[in-house]
Formats: sequence, C-alpha cells, structure tokens
Amino acid sequence: MNENYRTNKLASELSPYLLQHKHNPVDWYPWSEEAFDKAKAENKPIFLSIGYSTCHWCHVMERESFEDAEVAKLMNDTFINIKVDREERPDVDHIYMTVCQMMTGAGGWPLTILMTPVGKPFYAGTYFPKYARGERPGIIDLITRTKEVWQTHQAELAETADDIAEQLQNMLPTTEGAVISENIFRKAFHELAGTYDEFHGGFGTRPKFPVPHNLLFLMKHSRRANNDEALQMVINTLTRMRLGGIYDHVGFGFHRYSTDAKWFLPHFEKMLYDQAMLLNAYSEAYLQTKNELFRKTAYEIIEYINRDLLSPEGAYYSAEDADSEGEEGKFYVWEIEEIREHLIGNVELVSELFGIEETGNFLDEATREKNGKNHFSLKDTIANFAKSRDLDLVELNSKLENIRQILLSERSKRIRPHLDDKILTDWNGLITAALANAGKIFADDEFIAYAERTYSFIKSKMFTPDGGLYHRFRDGIAGIDGMIDDYAYTISALLELFSATAKSEYLADAIKLTDYLIEHFQDSKGGFFFTSDLAEKLIVRKKEIYDGAIPSGNSIMLANLVKLSKITGNTAYIDIADKATKAFAGSVTAAPSAYTSFLLGLDSLILQNGEIVIVGTEPRSDFMKALYAELKSSYIVIVKTSGNSLLLGEHLKNNVAIDGKITAYICNNFTCSEPISGDEEILAKIREL
Repeated sequence: MNENYRTNKLASELSPYLLQHKHNPVDWYPWSEEAFDKAKAENKPIFLSIGYSTCHWCHVMERESFEDAEVAKLMNDTFINIKVDREERPDVDHIYMTVCQMMTGAGGWPLTILMTPVGKPFYAGTYFPKYARGERPGIIDLITRTKEVWQTHQAELAETADDIAEQLQNMLPTTEGAVISENIFRKAFHELAGTYDEFHGGFGTRPKFPVPHNLLFLMKHSRRANNDEALQMVINTLTRMRLGGIYDHVGFGFHRYSTDAKWFLPHFEKMLYDQAMLLNAYSEAYLQTKNELFRKTAYEIIEYINRDLLSPEGAYYSAEDADSEGEEGKFYVWEIEEIREHLIGNVELVSELFGIEETGNFLDEATREKNGKNHFSLKDTIANFAKSRDLDLVELNSKLENIRQILLSERSKRIRPHLDDKILTDWNGLITAALANAGKIFADDEFIAYAERTYSFIKSKMFTPDGGLYHRFRDGIAGIDGMIDDYAYTISALLELFSATAKSEYLADAIKLTDYLIEHFQDSKGGFFFTSDLAEKLIVRKKEIYDGAIPSGNSIMLANLVKLSKITGNTAYIDIADKATKAFAGSVTAAPSAYTSFLLGLDSLILQNGEIVIVGTEPRSDFMKALYAELKSSYIVIVKTSGNSLLLGEHLKNNVAIDGKITAYICNNFTCSEPISGDEEILAKIREL
C-alpha cells in the first residue's frame, strides 16, 4: 500500500495493529461511540474485524481484501467498518470469539463479525479471501448477500441477533451450590493422558501448542499423587519442544505453535506470554528434575526477551511477527548456500545435527514441494549426539555456540519481522512473576532484579488515579481500563516478588489490587467478571474461566486469594475463593483438562498446605537459595523481617529467631509448629514436605 494514500480514522490510534490498516481504502473506525452512532443514524450493519499486529492470516486478509479497491467500495457502501486489536481490547474479543465458536464450532483470527448497529451479532467467521476458495466463501459474496438480506429481511436479522445475545448472557459459567470432588485431579490427568503424544510429546496432533499450564498441572499432580507417568509426560514434552523447530535455535525463545505433530515447523510469531509461561514451566521442571537442558532453556528464554523484547522503560513489548518482507518465516529459514558461505568447515556437522538438506527440509505450503529452505531442528540432544560419535561434549558445545553466534550475526542483517511495541500490563505481570520465580529456583539475583525493574514500570506508569490499573502503554501514553487479567497477573507477580525479596511494598500492593478487584469485578454469584463495573458496557459482561493460550484471570485469582489468605490471615479471601470454586464447578467438572490452571489453585485450596516462615536471615541469603533448591511442596515461603511483619497474619507474628540462629516454623490452618533452628535441620524438614 502506498504510504501517501489518504488515511482513515485509525491514523490517530496507538495500536500497532490498527495503524497497520490506516491506509486501507476501507473507511475503518476504531471501536467507538462515533462508529455505533453512525451505524444507527445510517441504519447500516457493522462489519467488525478483530486481529492483532503479528497475525499472519490478518496480513493475508488485508492484502487480499482490505487493500482492494473493489472490496473496500462494497464494504463502505454496505457497512460501518470497525477494526479492533484483540490484545488492546480482549473484552471485546472474548465476546465475539465466543459468538464465532458458538455459531461455527471454531474460531481464530482474523475474526469477522457482522452485527446490528447496537453491537448484536448475526454472522461470524474468520478469514475470507476476496473470492470463494473451495468451501471457504469469498468476502465479495458475503458483502453482496448481507446487503441484500439487510435490505429485505432486517427484522429477521435483528431477531437472530437478539437470540444470540440472549444465548451469550445465558452462557455465563455459574452454578450454585455445586462442589468439586477431589477426584477432579485424577480425571484431568486421564483426559490429558488420553490426548498425549508419547512419541513426540505434547497433546493432540496438529497444530500443536505448548500449553505450559497443562505441564505445570502435571508436575503438581505427579507430586500430589506420586504419579511418575505425569512427570514423564512433562519431561518428554519439554525436551521435544526444546529440540524441535518451535524453538529458535539461533536466537532463542519459542515460536507460537507447531504446524505439525513433531514440533518441527512452527508458526513463526513469538509472543511475550508464551515466553513467560514456558519460562515458568522449564524453571519448575528443573526444580523437580535437575535436568540441565531445562535450566539452559530457561536462561536462553531470558536472554531472548532481554535482547529483543525489552523496552527502554524496562518493561517488555508484546510480540514479534511471523512475517517479514511479506513472507512467513523468511527471517528464520536458511538456504544451503548461506550455510556453506558462513559456516566453512562446519556444514557437515550442522547438516547432520540439525537436519539441513540440499533441497530444503520442509515443504512449501502452496506447492507442497521442497523449496530449498531449511529450518533448524535438533534430532537428538547434543549430549547424545556427542556420545554416539565419540565427541568431546565440552568442545562440541563450544563449537556449536560459535556457529550459533555467526548465524545470529548474519541473521541480524536481514529485515526483521515487525515488532509489536505496545506494553500490556497483564503480559508484563506474567513475565514478572516468571522472572521472580526463576530467580528463586536458579538462585540468580539478576533475574529477580529484572522482575523488580518490570514491576517498577507497572507501578509508575500503569496505575490509575483511583488505585486501579491501565491495560496498555505505548508512545508514552497509558490507557484502556484494566481487565481481570491485568489485575490477576500483576497480583501474582507481586506475590512472587514478595516471596523472593520479602519487601513489604509488594505485599501491600498485592492487597490493594486484590481489594480493588473484589470491589469492582466480583460477581455476587462467585468469581470475577472480565471487566470492571466502571468500564464500558458491552452487550454482555463476560465471566471467563477457560484456560486457553494463557490461564484465565479467575484461575490465577483463585491461587492468589489462597496465598494472600495464608500470608495475611484474612479468611475473607478464602471465602471468596471457595465461592468461586462453587460458581465454576459445573464447567470445571465437565471438562477438567480445559481448566488446569484453575485446578492448580483449587489444589492449594483443598490441600490447605500452609506457610514456611523463616526468621533470622535475608531473603537472598545463601541459606534461602539452598532452601528454594530443595522445596518441591506447595507451601508458601515467607521470610519474616521487621519491615514486613505488620502485614502478616496474627498466627505468624510471634515467630522469632531462636538463639540468634536461622529459625523455621511450619504453619497449617493458621497454627504454627514448634521452631526448627539450624540450617541443616531446616533443610532436612523441607525435604520431607
């Protein structure tokens, strides 16, 4: 598209996705009262298009349809056209994605919704080419047919839209008086085991997503039920993902998902939330297995986000695109001639290790033939490769690191994929929590410093004047009312920071945000709505529990409430958590493997594991690092200091150091054990928990 082309109403927006469409000949509006008022005044239906800036098929639909003058003229004549960035407005996206799944049985982006001037949907779909392709309708036919039906059967369309809106309202996941049985954990495990790929790891066939919260659940279940099979599923999945092409072997970090069952050929976009969730999974897996590959992967994820996603303000950008120069994966793949040119003397080693072929090692999507392109993917671990060829592992690793640095340097000369440089509170909360947790597990103070730096940005830029949160920051401007995920993930980050540092301000902020969330988001029937009672009123106020690409805010808040109750002694938090489990019992019981993050919080609520209170040492002392290396239970660790003692529950306030030694108290149900003093004595007790 010619950059000198006239702009539409998206030109003044901050969203990178909306700005990508500012030169479209489509008369796009952002989601706004102006757009709905115009639709009502002109009695036109609304064409709602939802996507995000690093979405491959969003780019394809833009090139084929939204940049096309013929399509644009039809759209402008027939509709009021609204563009929404799903990452800026997940509240809008959640509603209309539910509609699409309800009407078509599937979903995805770009999301296309046709709706009445008051926002009630009557048609839903995803990607539309200009003209029909196979069984997929074309947008020209869709527009033409909609115009005809709107003119001749508008009343029937409005009635359909009313019915859909009513169904949405009735879909709120609330049950009354229900109880979740403890066998729910075993049921969730068996559901996951039923879809587990024992050869390649992961769940299902293709496309295959990492879903790290499933792995976190399996790790906890393996401890809870002494189930080694669950742990082996995690180990195999994490190993296969790290060896596969879903991992960027040159620049580190994980791509969004694998297009095949073997984790070989990814969809190449990289999302901050995936790095955060996978960092947590690899860190926890290292804690449980001491597998060096998992430690190495965690460190490399952090290297990637700090190199490519870190903003000057100290927070993290959202994502990197799959496409560059109009082609998916172009930045990441290699021709054999490039490898020969840059890796003189090492071509045979690299080809054998990473499966590089003369004709390319994957099929072109359009032609289904090899096109000379290669994508890096390990067939086995480096250690096994070295052993099978009687190579010195240290020397091989050194050589491979040198090769990687050469390739990284050469790749950096290419045109990079688009960077979505908006900063989202919820995703930064996720990465902050993961960094703080990794810092504890790996005894690395630098990771905790990264987490503190990121929260410092949230505290200084993303808090509203009334003590709430904004959702998005870009170009120095914070805006958009925070949603449940912003609060839940930030509170989770604060609790991890408090655990890692014992600083009272983190616990104080967690309490304030939790109380704000309870006041403005809580549903009297249990759980939390997706939006505040102060936010814009949409056609339905959703309450989300499904753990999709990232856990739902309600799932994270269940764990947060349990932790806060144990730390502060405030039993009201437990009451709210208990009410939430009853509200969501019907949904969770029906398909527990779809709610594995919720089950993590439920596990803490049911088990009632309490607190390990440590007195007489600093939170980052050598002793505390040794303690975290041993801790595999669900107990919450609190380093009690003079600075945080006032915020702790009454049952913790009398815990003191004995005879000047480091002293531990094991607390359950608001009652603490006799003191345990001495480093080795405490660590021995920790191993028993």
